Amino acid sequence: MSTIERPALADLGNPAVLPDPYPVLAGLRSASPFAEFDGAFVVVGRHADCSAVLRDPKASSQRDKSLIARHGPRRRRERPSFLSLDPPDHTRLRRLVSKAFTARTIARLEPRIRAVTGELLGAATAAGQLEVVSQLAYPLPVRIISEMLGVPVEDHPRFAGWSARLAHSLQPGFGIDGAEAQARAAAAEVASDEFADYFRELIALRRAHPTEDLLSEMISAEDAGQKLTEDELIATCILLLVAGHETTVGLISNAILALLRHPSQLALLQDDPSLAAGAVEEALRYDAPVQMTARVARDGMQIGNLAVRDGALILMLLAATGRDPDVFADPDTFDIRRGAANHLAFAAGPHFCLGAPLARLEAAIALQEFAVRLAAPQLDEDALRYKPNLNLRGPDQLVVQFAGVGSR
Repeated sequence: MSTIERPALADLGNPAVLPDPYPVLAGLRSASPFAEFDGAFVVVGRHADCSAVLRDPKASSQRDKSLIARHGPRRRRERPSFLSLDPPDHTRLRRLVSKAFTARTIARLEPRIRAVTGELLGAATAAGQLEVVSQLAYPLPVRIISEMLGVPVEDHPRFAGWSARLAHSLQPGFGIDGAEAQARAAAAEVASDEFADYFRELIALRRAHPTEDLLSEMISAEDAGQKLTEDELIATCILLLVAGHETTVGLISNAILALLRHPSQLALLQDDPSLAAGAVEEALRYDAPVQMTARVARDGMQIGNLAVRDGALILMLLAATGRDPDVFADPDTFDIRRGAANHLAFAAGPHFCLGAPLARLEAAIALQEFAVRLAAPQLDEDALRYKPNLNLRGPDQLVVQFAGVGSR
C-alpha cells in the first residue's frame, strides 16, 4: 500500500493554494485526526469526526480556554457574542435572538430579496458585464440584513471597512508572525469599537422609538424574565452583519463560479430554476465559504483513536469534510442534483448557524435570477482574484461576460 506524505498545515496559507486548496485539504483529511505542538493543537478533517466534535458537549466554543489562546494577542475588551459562548450562556442568548429571527420572518423577506436582486442585476448589466462580488454577492446580503436591523441605507457603505477588518481577524495565523497578528488584532479592535459606537446610538434610538425591525424585536425579546443586555445586543448585531454577511458573500460568489465552470450544471438550472436550492446545497458542500472552525477540548475528549489534551485547540477543516469520499460519492464532482444536505458548511449541534435559512434563501434567489436573466454568461478567468482570507474563502473579483439580458 502506498503512503501519501501529509501536507504541512501551513500550506493552506500559501497564496498559490488559495484558488484550489482542496488537494491540500484532502491530504490533511486523510491524515487526520493528528496533533501538533506537543498535543496543544489537533487537526480534524473527516466528516464523521468533525460532526462528532461539533455535537460533543466537551468541545468548548470559548477560545480563551485553549492553551494557544492564552499566549496569543489579547483584546482589551470582549463582547459576549453567542458564537463564542458555551451553555448555559449560549443557550440563553441564542434563544433570545431566535425569537426575533424566526422562519416566518425569513419567509416574508422573499419578495424583497428578489426585488433587490433584480435591481442589482439590472443596474450592473447595463455595461454588458457583471462583477459578481461587488455588484451582487456583497450588496445583496448587506442590504437585506441592514434593512432587517433598521440601519438607514445611507449608512450601509460604512460597514464595508469594519466588516472586512473583523473578517480578516478571524482567519488562522498560518505563517504569520507575532507583529502581524498583533496588527490584525488591533485593527479588529478598532473596527469592533466603531461598530459598537454606531449600534449603541441606534439601540438607544430604538428603545425610545421602536419600529418593526429586527433590532427592535431583539430589544423587546424576553425569556424567563431575561432580556439581552446592551453589550449582548451590540455583539449580536456585529455578528449578524459580519459573520452572516461575509459568509453569504462567499456562498453566492463560490456558487456562481462553480456554475460557470460547469456549464452543464448551469444549463440544468437555466432550464429548471427550481433546482436553485439544490445548487446552493451543492455549492456549500463543494466549496464552503467557511473553510474551518475551532473548539477547545475539555474533560478528556477522544477523537477517533486520538486522546485529546485538555485545553487543546481543535481545528476542524469543514471544507475538507464536504469532499470526504466516505460520505459523498465522486466528491470532487459538482452536481446540483446531488441532494447532499448532510454537509457541515453551517456547522452542527448547538452552534448550527442561526442565519442558515436567510443565507440559503438569498443565495437561491441570486442563483435563480443569475441563471434566468443573463444570456450565455462566460467567466473571465484572467480577471478572477481571490480574497487573501483562507477561512472566509471566496473570490475578491469575479467578472462575467454575457450575450444579453433577459427579464422575469
